Amino acid sequence: MIDFSLSEDVAALKQRVESFVREEVIPREHDPRQYAHGPSDALRRELVERARAAGLLSPHGPKEWGGLGLNHRAMAVVFEAAGYSLLGPLALNIQAPDEANTNLLNQVATPAQKGRWLQPLVAGDIRTVFCMTEPDNGAGSDPSLMKTEARILGDDFIINGRKWLITGAPGAAIMIVMARTFDRAGRDIGATMFFVEPDAPGFSIVRVLDTIDTISPGGHAVVDFKDVRVGRECVLGEVGQGFRYAQVRLAPARLTHCMRWLGAARRAHDVAVDYARQRRAFGKMIGEHEGVGFMLADNEMELHACRLAVWHAAWLLDEGGEARTVTSQCKVFCSEALSRVVDRSLQVLGGLGITSDTVVMRIYKEIRPFRIYDGPSEVHRWALARQIMKRN
Repeated sequence: MIDFSLSEDVAALKQRVESFVREEVIPREHDPRQYAHGPSDALRRELVERARAAGLLSPHGPKEWGGLGLNHRAMAVVFEAAGYSLLGPLALNIQAPDEANTNLLNQVATPAQKGRWLQPLVAGDIRTVFCMTEPDNGAGSDPSLMKTEARILGDDFIINGRKWLITGAPGAAIMIVMARTFDRAGRDIGATMFFVEPDAPGFSIVRVLDTIDTISPGGHAVVDFKDVRVGRECVLGEVGQGFRYAQVRLAPARLTHCMRWLGAARRAHDVAVDYARQRRAFGKMIGEHEGVGFMLADNEMELHACRLAVWHAAWLLDEGGEARTVTSQCKVFCSEALSRVVDRSLQVLGGLGITSDTVVMRIYKEIRPFRIYDGPSEVHRWALARQIMKRN
């Protein structure tokens, strides 16, 4: 049986995060250091320092490297509380891709690699990048199409390829790069993950894309690798095991996206409820009209359903169960249900909803990509359908 109760420690931590977001983060939502390609690093560092001072930094990070060491059930509560502001995850250092890279490094990296990269990542001192997606019919939802190659030359690997929609590349301290690997005989031995530093000869940022979302520092870039040479010490995990490690990273990351966006959708709903209690039309508050009241009721039901789905998946991860399918289901359901919550909230606000006078318009724009990244809904449904058809 799944226990949905909160321990005293987690309940207290939730209240601390809620207070921190309300008192320290929300007042900075209109900080001018936010641009089309994300918040500036100066703003990020300021928020991180405030979270550090409050003892709330990196709740997902392992304790031995300076984090709070929460399990997934506790993370679900804390991440939702942080997500109540779009800047909350940035402040607590749980923004993608850094949050998922923390988990990946903790599980796969060597002690030396952890000391070099995981420790400053958990401390919020650096940002990291995960390079897998490619343009031009390359790797995306189908990673088997990966075109970026790493070929063995002596004791090193030579990487060539182009990646795109790479979140946070400008200003990142280190990149984790997925490349199809070939041995000295030219045989494909599978994908491998490599650490590549941004000043490596042959690496370049081609351009930063203009996208609908603006909450990721550095935005989303197209990057090139032209004869980038890395040594054996730059291999993350084992050679040829990159696709397996990708699942180590992606399955929990799908769930933590749901946690954060649950907080943002709840914020949009709260704004809509407050407005429905104040705005009057046709002799009564608009929330008393069924057209509006029913939308608010639907919001409450879908928020509750998403929270239950997140908790179930978090429980499975904590208990060591096979959670890949469940996190996939959760990602599809939550990305679509929470988008509906935000859409209804905007509709309740009417004309006000399409202005920047409330945070709802921004949440509406920022949550839309959730149905695409980490696998579009259609790809998850396709994979789930294949599993269903294979059952006895």
